[in-house]
Amino acid sequence: MAAEITQAAQQLPTDSDTAVVGRSALRSAMRSGKLITGTAILAIFVIIGIIGPYLVSRNPSALSSATLRAPSAVHWLGTTQTGQDVWAQLIDSTRISMLVGFVAAAVATVLSVIIGVAGGYAGGVVDELLSVLSNVFLVIPALPLVIVLAGYLPNKGSISVALVISITGWAWGARIIRVQTLSLRKRDYVEAARLSGEGFFRILFWEILPHEGAIIAATFLGTVVFAILTQAGIAFLGLSDVTAWSWGTMLYWAEADQALLLGAWWWFVPPGLAIGLVGTALALMNFGIDEIINPRLRAAGIGTKAAARKLVRDSRRERAIQREEAAAPRRRALGSWNSR
Repeated sequence: MAAEITQAAQQLPTDSDTAVVGRSALRSAMRSGKLITGTAILAIFVIIGIIGPYLVSRNPSALSSATLRAPSAVHWLGTTQTGQDVWAQLIDSTRISMLVGFVAAAVATVLSVIIGVAGGYAGGVVDELLSVLSNVFLVIPALPLVIVLAGYLPNKGSISVALVISITGWAWGARIIRVQTLSLRKRDYVEAARLSGEGFFRILFWEILPHEGAIIAATFLGTVVFAILTQAGIAFLGLSDVTAWSWGTMLYWAEADQALLLGAWWWFVPPGLAIGLVGTALALMNFGIDEIINPRLRAAGIGTKAAARKLVRDSRRERAIQREEAAAPRRRALGSWNSR
């Protein structure tokens, strides 16, 4: 038994190993074009959501006589049918949409991690009960359930909508995290930690959760997109507070006032474009983080680049050999002619 404990202790990663891995991941992150691009786009929207409403002097709900004006130097994104400034609405809407997305994603991710890790690591009856709970929420369509719950909310504010979205958006992440935990708990380094006398929470937070970083990040980023789209859908259907500006609220009023029939493209294109840009940024971040944390993807990327370079070198070498073979008869003919 003492020999097993000694061998297990030797297999545990040291602090220096963890530091080396951390520095390597940081260098990879600084070189990842996908992660940098996605983070930059998302940071712009976050900054706009935080300080944007303080920089715009116009009230997004204020009416004016300048109705249905196209984008100009006075109104950067034009005006609505009632003379409201679309640029002011877009800036003010960014705060609510981003707030709902991040709050819902944070709550849903925490629920996913707790339920997925607890079920996968505990096993037995606990795992079966949590799996049944996850399957129930997976079977129920998320958007109709959110619409039903949002319709009965006494308070239809942004936080209430975010909590409703998080209740319906945690199951798929918990399912994936559970499967990963079932695999990790049988790894050698986890068994080594058990044999060396490490406690439950020490194993959970230091041996299992760090290896699920890519899945947790993907769960969080995917839930942000789901929350923003769901909140926009709820607002577009008029089931949330239509007096509180969000990207979905802008689409709701554009549809209600027939912006498409009136040819006021500047009314509904900006909120749709904003949703698309945020979704693209989160997808790029997800791909970049996954390539950095996931060793299989990282190895595949290196192998692919090395294989591509080798293919180029082999192709150049083959063309050179072909040129040599094509020129050889000519050189022999010239040599025989000169010998005469």
